[in-house]
Amino acid sequence: MDLTRLRLLVELDRLGTMAAVAETVGMGTSAVSKHFAVLEKEAGVPLLVPDGRRVRLTPAGHRLAEHAVGILARVEAAQAELAGEGEPGGRVDLVTFVSVAAPIVLPALRRLREDHPGIDVRLIEHEPDEALELLQSGGADLGLVYDYSLVPRRFPEVLALHPLGTEPLLLSRPSGSGAAGRAMTRQRLRGLSAASWIANSRGSDEDELVQRMCAIAGFAPRIQHRIDNLDVVEQVVAAGGGVGVIPKLAAAARRGVVHAPLGDLGGTRRVFLVGRTGGWAWRPIRLLAHYLRDAARDVLDDVADTPPACGA
Repeated sequence: MDLTRLRLLVELDRLGTMAAVAETVGMGTSAVSKHFAVLEKEAGVPLLVPDGRRVRLTPAGHRLAEHAVGILARVEAAQAELAGEGEPGGRVDLVTFVSVAAPIVLPALRRLREDHPGIDVRLIEHEPDEALELLQSGGADLGLVYDYSLVPRRFPEVLALHPLGTEPLLLSRPSGSGAAGRAMTRQRLRGLSAASWIANSRGSDEDELVQRMCAIAGFAPRIQHRIDNLDVVEQVVAAGGGVGVIPKLAAAARRGVVHAPLGDLGGTRRVFLVGRTGGWAWRPIRLLAHYLRDAARDVLDDVADTPPACGA
């Protein structure tokens, strides 16, 4: 199959319309349409079906586009290696979650822009469930997602996963409920058995984390509030409305709130770099992953020294 036509298929899978593909690659729409007609003959199966005034990919078209990502990435990696790798360029869509944006993502992007101005990064904010769906559908190229060591996440097999680092978890509670900075023990945690607990409003992981953590201390928590925004969680805690688990990166000094390390009672939050299998061979993605890993060393624990492999 012709590589140009495979590139057009990948772009159609990413952009959704013939017109957008034509504008991106600098061809006429009719020329793009003819390339797809030839590609269908080469593939031997229908790749496109009409959808109103537009077209959409068939399941076979989506599958071929997935193969094409890996094929094109490997061809590009081979060409770059033989040619001596010039200045990289292109757009990378990065999906991430809020609490790593300021300490990790923004410093990484500043350095990336200084060293490689041809790489354009588009940021998308989502929690892990939505982020993984976006990565699988092709709506994002690279993602930062998390899980908890007490609540391991099952990741889709079509995605390549690379641990970035870990951070401790803290218990956020009103300042009048105990001395600041004292590590939580089972006995101290059991003293909060009658408290109102705060969990996340988007997913079940935080619920499961709180349930398992409190079970270790010998009680079942009463989850009173469900709040996604961690800053709002801290405001509720400061107002005396409850207690909640906060990752260290999200725990800022705030009047009326104290943070106690949970240690083994809460485990850690684990942060991962996630991308589609085959996508790591594209140099802009590898470079962005490198700068994210470098920035993570300043704020996360257990940051691995080995970067993602090209063919991961």
